[in-house]
Amino acid sequence: MLIRIFSLILGLTLSVSILADELTIKSDAPKSYIVKKGDTLWDISGVFLKQPWLWPKLWRLNPEINNPHLIYPGDELRLVFDENGQPMLVKGKPELKWSPKIRKQLKDQNPVSTLPLHAIAPYIRYDSVKSLAELEALPYIIGSDEGYKSSIDGFKVYINSDLTIGQSYGIYNKGDAIVDPETNENLGYNIQLVGTGKATQTGDMSKKQPSTIYIDGATREIRSGAFVIPVNKDQQFPSIFTMRAAPEELSGLIVSSLAKLREFAKFDVVMINKGQSQNLQVGDVLTVKRKSPAVVETDNGPQYTKDTSRWNKLSSNNLSDYDMPAEAIGQVMVFRVYDKVSMALILNSETPLRVLDGVTAP
Repeated sequence: MLIRIFSLILGLTLSVSILADELTIKSDAPKSYIVKKGDTLWDISGVFLKQPWLWPKLWRLNPEINNPHLIYPGDELRLVFDENGQPMLVKGKPELKWSPKIRKQLKDQNPVSTLPLHAIAPYIRYDSVKSLAELEALPYIIGSDEGYKSSIDGFKVYINSDLTIGQSYGIYNKGDAIVDPETNENLGYNIQLVGTGKATQTGDMSKKQPSTIYIDGATREIRSGAFVIPVNKDQQFPSIFTMRAAPEELSGLIVSSLAKLREFAKFDVVMINKGQSQNLQVGDVLTVKRKSPAVVETDNGPQYTKDTSRWNKLSSNNLSDYDMPAEAIGQVMVFRVYDKVSMALILNSETPLRVLDGVTAP
């Protein structure tokens, strides 16, 4: 596994009180850890912290290290405490010496990264989200050389637009509308990549002459009406995801999943009803929370609303007599952001996640 580049954000400007409020060291955290080849920042963070994305807040400058921003396989990371009793993670030998010192031997290895793209690429489906107006502006397939309504790999399709010869294009089917359950607003449509091809002949739509694409990468049936978008326009991801806690004020819901299943777990992709309009960014980590089951008081004592009699349900309006807490059940990382909706990868989950589970800043 290749080792990747990353830069740790120094937390020197954070006050001791903020560190104490935000950092939670795991009860079984070791006193030291030797970085191994193939480690990522997320892996190492999980050894020490309950909130792995807060790793930079635990990092402190160690003058013994010539370049304190990088860690390498073989480095020892030590969990120590400063004069105020606050936790800090440093690189160094068992006995820390805080006098400046030049590294005697240069590392011939690459530094450890945060979360590399290739580590999660197998789980990212290259789908996208478009508004109705955006879809109406896209070119689409009007037919094929075989005259069928649908076909598979190795055929030509015709497009109602002037395309660039030699340019590769992605072919997309229109999926379901993404509806915000809180506002009933249409957030856009999930469009699904069903194949790729290359333009072999440009058209001239002023004369009603379509362009030609040779399909060389169909993943499912490609039909008339499928949308055409230049390859990479909606498929670009950073080579490294720098994870951070999402904005404190952010709160939303899981509104859909690409797999369209009732429940989903680690490495599934979900849709969140928040996006650029709410200052969400690629790399933001959110905690998934679920409200504990509703409870009503009955003549026989407290019962779960779902298990109680019809009369008790009517008298309580099918709600709970108590404001039950919401418990954290997983974390997701945003990897694609649109105006009002985002795609996120499930990093971990204690129980299968569902549509309408809440997401908040960690």
